[in-house]
Amino acid sequence: MRPAPGTRQGVLRRERTAVYLLFFLAGTAMGTWTARIPAIKEHLGLGDGQFSLALLAIAGGAMAGMTAVGRLVDRHGSSRVMIPAALLQGVVLVPPAYAPSLWALAGTLLAFGIVHGILDVAMNANAVEVERAYGRPIMSSFHAVYSIGGFTGATAGGLFAHLGLSAAATFLSMGTVIALLAIWAARWALRSVPSSAQDPDGSDSGSGGSDARPKGIVFLGVLAFCCLVGEGASADWSSVYLREDLAASPGFAAAGYAAFSIMMTAGRLAGDRLAARFGAVPLVRCCGLLAAAGLGLALLGGHPVAGVIGFGCFGAGLSCIVPQVFSAAGHRNPAFAGRALARVASIGYLGLLSGPVFIGAAAQLAGLPLALAIPAVLAAFVALTATALRTRTPVR
Repeated sequence: MRPAPGTRQGVLRRERTAVYLLFFLAGTAMGTWTARIPAIKEHLGLGDGQFSLALLAIAGGAMAGMTAVGRLVDRHGSSRVMIPAALLQGVVLVPPAYAPSLWALAGTLLAFGIVHGILDVAMNANAVEVERAYGRPIMSSFHAVYSIGGFTGATAGGLFAHLGLSAAATFLSMGTVIALLAIWAARWALRSVPSSAQDPDGSDSGSGGSDARPKGIVFLGVLAFCCLVGEGASADWSSVYLREDLAASPGFAAAGYAAFSIMMTAGRLAGDRLAARFGAVPLVRCCGLLAAAGLGLALLGGHPVAGVIGFGCFGAGLSCIVPQVFSAAGHRNPAFAGRALARVASIGYLGLLSGPVFIGAAAQLAGLPLALAIPAVLAAFVALTATALRTRTPVR
């Protein structure tokens, strides 16, 4: 039986739905952009090296946005930051389609990355607040919705391309959808109160008091880094490994990353129930071991089928770790949730960006199978250090 709209349970459900919409639209924006990369590249006549410079602008912008927004979230409240950022996400999706040159494209992608980074931290901070109000784990489902949004955006972008429509038409259409979702989310979002107005001891956190700053945030960022190295490596190198090292057909080689993505989304959909039943630390420990064992199977199995199964297990293992890390960072001290999440997200995102490059460099020296063992080792490290997720401040 659904709760009445005016009841506290009904309000919580609407607030949770608003965060779902934010995660979905953020994933949709990124998926839409990714699907039309070939069209943008062809339109400007850019080579791979030139286009990689433009892609670095997204990465740099996202890092800058994540780094800068934490204090704003703590000072003004997550809702006052995330709603304008969500609206802007639909707006900044459009200009890259009209960029007349490489440097203009880089500028538009820098803006896209900044807004995406700001939205990432702010919506995760709001998700932590909603989770705290629920009194039980719900963070994994938000990250699952982001993955679903990415798939939706990529599918929509692919459909526009199949119909022969331009990147501009794609971005204008999907940008409008994203802006409408942001307006819908704004109606239901939890109106967060600035949490850093006072530290728990009553002192003004803006006046230099640092006693309440959460401990261990950098190490939580390291755990996110370890997981996102594996996620980036799977995206860029799984099909290469299956094709070149296991002699899979081109079509079957693509199944490796498909299995990884599907199992990661499925794992995140189940993650909240698992976290509620077993707790964050046992869940992350088991997930880290599953990820390490799965990638080990892919590397030692010696057969394309084993490779696909292994990458699927790797995705299932990684699925719940980052949501639990973000939840732990946000709950460690609500007064510094924005800054804690900004630190963890920026360190983790560095792993997503640098991981594929580092794997490629290692592959040049020792071969791709040995290089891909690095994410397996990092997953095992996460399992061994999972106790870092224990929080002194309970969810309730």
